[in-house]
Amino acid sequence: MALYLTEKDVTQLLTMPEAVRALEAIFRRAANGEAINQPRRRLFMPQGTYHTMVAADLGLRTFGIKTYASFPPQTRFLFLLYDAQNGDLLSLMEADKLGQVRTGAASGVATRYLAKPDGPLRLGIYGTGWQAQSQLEAVAAVREVSGIVVYSRNEAHRAAFCQEMTDRLGLPVTPVSHPEAAAEGQDVVITATSAREPVLRGEWLSPGAHVNAIGSNQLTRREVDEETIRRSAVVVVDSVEQAKGESGDLLVPYERRLFRWEQAVELADVVTGRHPGRTDGQQITLFKSNGIALEDVAVATLVYEKARAANVGVEIPMWVG
Repeated sequence: MALYLTEKDVTQLLTMPEAVRALEAIFRRAANGEAINQPRRRLFMPQGTYHTMVAADLGLRTFGIKTYASFPPQTRFLFLLYDAQNGDLLSLMEADKLGQVRTGAASGVATRYLAKPDGPLRLGIYGTGWQAQSQLEAVAAVREVSGIVVYSRNEAHRAAFCQEMTDRLGLPVTPVSHPEAAAEGQDVVITATSAREPVLRGEWLSPGAHVNAIGSNQLTRREVDEETIRRSAVVVVDSVEQAKGESGDLLVPYERRLFRWEQAVELADVVTGRHPGRTDGQQITLFKSNGIALEDVAVATLVYEKARAANVGVEIPMWVG
């Protein structure tokens, strides 16, 4: 019997602090060879795109696939979780909220290890969409935050987002009308947009800033410019293999000889201490997040275990008879 979980179920069960812990643990296992991750695959069709992401956590003894279909005006996500010991299908779960939280949690892990270690953090964020919400929640879950400033092109969206996140986080979240104000003087700068051209310029970054660039996972899109990459003493990705196929933020600097793939460090190596990450309070650090299947397996396993314990979800008979 497979357990079917809806978006409502996932939202009820999955918290950001738990997701951060689950991702930190899976990165440690990945660094020790206890995980298998395959880069995202895309099937392009005339009216839309079908995406698949596959990974296995040998430590937790689960594996799975996230599939999603992007056919405007909507994208629908589904995750299938399997038992790695016998191949049994454990769960089918709607996975939009799952992806939002795991993307935020990856930035939370990166911030914990790469942001300046001293004092409360000042945050700036570009973007006011759904992903931007979990980005702020994740940073606030791992570090003390003194204040947040927000920039997006739409003034009404900025104001509404700031009010919602102020109420949710219990922190001052303030809109700014000029893009440079979301970066200048900030300890952590987040880009969570659908931009095709850079919204963040490296010249705006203050010494010691950490950047979480999470909005683009296509070669034709960029959120940060070449100067951001050039100024970054440490460039961290969740998967070098996947980054080479879909990080437009890094490909353009690579082609212009401003960046080498040998400079890219995987987050798993920073978490385990194999790479020191930040070594100086004045360094600028960058986490270029693409979102990998292993992150989905980690949070999906967590959700499934919590659902079983709480008796949440609907049993579906599969292959009966």
